[in-house]
Amino acid sequence: MTRSKFLRVFYTCSSVDRFLDQLVSAGPDDLIHSPCFLIAWFRFFQCNLLLVRSIIRVCVSGLISVLASFIGPNEHIKCELVNLFAFSSVSMSQVEGSMSYVEDQQNEGSTSHTEGRQDGSDIQPQQSQAAVAHMQGLQKRRIAQLEEKLEALESGRAVKERQTNWYAAKGRAIRRVVALFDSIEDLVAENDRRYDDDDQDTTVDQDRLQIGYTTLTRTLPWFHKKGAEMEYDEYLHMVKMLRQGADGARGDDTSKLKTLVSEWVNREFKPVSPINHDDKHSRGFAHDVCGRLLCPAELDWDNPEVRAGIRHRSDGYIVTDLSFPTFLYDKYTADPNNFEEGLFKGKLLIQGYKAVFTSPSSAKDVEGDGDGADIISNNRRAKKSFSGIKVKKHVAQIIHMDKVTPRSIAYIACQVRFALSSVTSWRSMDGDFDYLQFWRSIVDFFEKAPGREAHRRIERLLEWWTRKVFGRNRRGELSDAAKANMSVNALARQRERLDDAAFDSP
Repeated sequence: MTRSKFLRVFYTCSSVDRFLDQLVSAGPDDLIHSPCFLIAWFRFFQCNLLLVRSIIRVCVSGLISVLASFIGPNEHIKCELVNLFAFSSVSMSQVEGSMSYVEDQQNEGSTSHTEGRQDGSDIQPQQSQAAVAHMQGLQKRRIAQLEEKLEALESGRAVKERQTNWYAAKGRAIRRVVALFDSIEDLVAENDRRYDDDDQDTTVDQDRLQIGYTTLTRTLPWFHKKGAEMEYDEYLHMVKMLRQGADGARGDDTSKLKTLVSEWVNREFKPVSPINHDDKHSRGFAHDVCGRLLCPAELDWDNPEVRAGIRHRSDGYIVTDLSFPTFLYDKYTADPNNFEEGLFKGKLLIQGYKAVFTSPSSAKDVEGDGDGADIISNNRRAKKSFSGIKVKKHVAQIIHMDKVTPRSIAYIACQVRFALSSVTSWRSMDGDFDYLQFWRSIVDFFEKAPGREAHRRIERLLEWWTRKVFGRNRRGELSDAAKANMSVNALARQRERLDDAAFDSP
C-alpha cells in the first residue's frame, strides 16, 4: 500500500470501527514498510477527537517510541515528529477544554445566568471553533512538511541503494581478471608506495601487485578518479561493495563449475563410478578419473605405486602447488623433457573458461585447430532479435573483454582444480596444496617470462587462447606480401597491366 493510499484511508476515517477495518486490510507488511502510517494514525486521532481523547495522552508516548525505531538515525525528522506530537497533545487539551465548556453551556440551559454571562457564552463557542480550525490547519501543514522530508529521505536512500548495487556489479570482474586473492587495499597500497618511495628495487610480489593495480584501473577506468574525489567513509563503502561483488562472483562460478565439470568428465571419460553432481566427497584423489586429472604432471597416474603414494601422502608423492596438474595439459599428458609443451591447452581448462566468460552452452564444443570458427556464433554481441527480445550478454561482453588474459586463465585453473577436488567449501589450502601460490605460479609464468623467446611463446599462446574463446580471425596478422598475392589484389594489378599495354600499343 502506497503512502498516498494510507493517508487517503486514514484521513477519511470517521469512526473507530472503520479505522480498524482499514488497518487490518492494509496488512502488516504495508504497515512495517511505510513509516508514514504513524502520521496517518495521528491524523485519525485528530479527526476523531471526541472518540479517542480519553486515550490520546497514553498513546503519544508509545507512538514516539515506535517512531524512533522506524526513523533510526534521521534525528532531525525524529525531533520534528516528537515536537508535532507534543504540540498536538497541548493543542488537543486546549480544544478538549473548549469543547467541554461548550457542552456544559448547552446542558445547563439555566435562565438564572446574567446577561453578561449569556453574552460570553455566545462568544466562547465562536472562539473555540476558530481555535480548532487554526490547530487543524497548523497540524496539516506540519504533516505535509514531514511528508516532504520523508520523501526526500526515501529518494536519497533509493539513490544510495542503486549506487551500492552498481559497485557490487562492477566488482564481479575483480576476482576473475584482476586478483583472485589480493585485496583492493593491497593493490592501491602498492601503487601509493611506488609514488612515495624513490627506491626502484622491487620484489616479484610487489611487481605482481602493481600489475594487479594496473589491471584494476583498466577494468574499472573510473576507480582512480572516483576514489580520489570521495570522502574516506564513502571510499571505504565503495571498496566494501566492490569486494562483496567480487566474492559473490567467485562463489557463483564455483557453484556453476561444480556441476559442469562433473558433467564434462562423465561425458568424456565415462568412469565406472560417475561423478555425483551434488556430492564432492567422492571426488579428488579418491576418484580414479579426478585423481588422474589432479595428478602432478611429473608423475604417472597409471602406476599403482604412484596412486597409492598420492592417496597416502607418502614421501615423494605429496601433491603441492609446485606441481602443475595434468588437466592443464593438452590431451592431459605432459612431456617430462619439455613441461611447457601443451601446457594450458587442456580441454577441461578451455571448457571452464568458456563456461564462465562466454556461456555454458559455448563450452560444449571446444574442438578445432584454434581458428575460432566453431564458436563465432556463440559469441555474438548482445542485440535485439527480430522478435524484440534482448539477447543476454555474457561476462566478457559486460566487462568489455575481447582478449584472454593471463590472470583470467589462472583464475579458471584454480576454479577447475577446486571442482575436481573433494573440498566442499572454498578455501586457499587443500591439504598440502596452496591455491594462492598456485595462482601466483600461473600468473608469473605469463608475466615473468625469462627471455625474449619465452615472451614470444607466451604471446602466441595468448593469441591461441583468444581465437579459441572469442573466435578472432588472423586477418590482422597478414603481411603486406601475403595480401599482395591474394587474388583480389593480383587481379587489380593484372587489369592495370592490360590497360597500360592497350594504351601503349599503336
